[in-house]
Amino acid sequence: MENSLLKLVLHEYEEKRARAAQEAEKRKKDLLAVNPRLQEIENEISSLSIQTAKAMLNSNQKEQSTLLTQLKKKTNSLIKEKNDFLKNLSKENNYLNPHVDCKMCKDTGYIQKDGTTQMCSCLKQRIFDIAYNKSNMGNLERENFSNFNIRIFSDKPDFEKYKSEISPRENMNIIKEKVKNFIDNFDDPEEKNLIFTGTTGVGKTYLTNCIANEVLKLGKTVLYQTAPVMFDEINDAKFGRENARFDLYENILNVDLLIIDDLGTEKITDTKITELFTIINTRLLNQNHKITKTIISTNLNVDELFKTYTTRIGSRLAGNYRFLRFFGDDLRFKKAKKEC
Repeated sequence: MENSLLKLVLHEYEEKRARAAQEAEKRKKDLLAVNPRLQEIENEISSLSIQTAKAMLNSNQKEQSTLLTQLKKKTNSLIKEKNDFLKNLSKENNYLNPHVDCKMCKDTGYIQKDGTTQMCSCLKQRIFDIAYNKSNMGNLERENFSNFNIRIFSDKPDFEKYKSEISPRENMNIIKEKVKNFIDNFDDPEEKNLIFTGTTGVGKTYLTNCIANEVLKLGKTVLYQTAPVMFDEINDAKFGRENARFDLYENILNVDLLIIDDLGTEKITDTKITELFTIINTRLLNQNHKITKTIISTNLNVDELFKTYTTRIGSRLAGNYRFLRFFGDDLRFKKAKKEC
């Protein structure tokens, strides 16, 4: 991890916490101005804690236990009164607390796990977004399942055109169901990875972004790379070229969900085929003792994939990936034509 980028993001988190604290203080000030009982409750809770702490200094173990029990009982009663008060005002229980984006780390960027301090997934994802995903995942706010319109896909079967007995709309409904299973069973080692095949403009990228949205909601990390850029950057890092991102390869191997887009558009070399095998194989072998998943999107069909990327890669894909073929009219062309 580049220290300069980490410092930049941690400073961003610090500013975010400061803003949340200021906003909470303002909410508290405004509410207490018209509801003085809330201030009294907070003062009583604070006073009880101080009084109990002083009393415990000159008490034996049995008396300390009694004091703590009494403190808990009185404090819980005051907190309940406070929450009931807020409820009557149509406010949530945490209304007076700083509102954080990440409930796991409270916007600090770090969590305690197994007795150690670890980087929170939200911090990792923020760094991924800045370093790798900015140009690839810029449409996540718009491209999600809430905005997914199945009606844009034709409901007319055309075997001669699509080489399928079903319509593009029915096919997309089937794909959506398989994608839902992929998301719901993300942590299941038996759930297969995904390969999206199909021509340009048939919904592969849109659906990939929909999946990324849902996986991020699970607290997972997502790294999105186009195949040409990914291989070039791996090559730059390995040969120590200026501005190379030395942590890219490690992140590619370790990220929860790796999305490789446009596989087959890169210039094919033996070195790139070897790198692809290493990436696929390492992530399948679970060498980092965690469940990782991969989505590959390509304009190549199944036969072309096997011919291009050797038998050993093909066997890994055939045994561990679910192939989902997209077909239909070019939706981008249809949209552009409608807007003209």
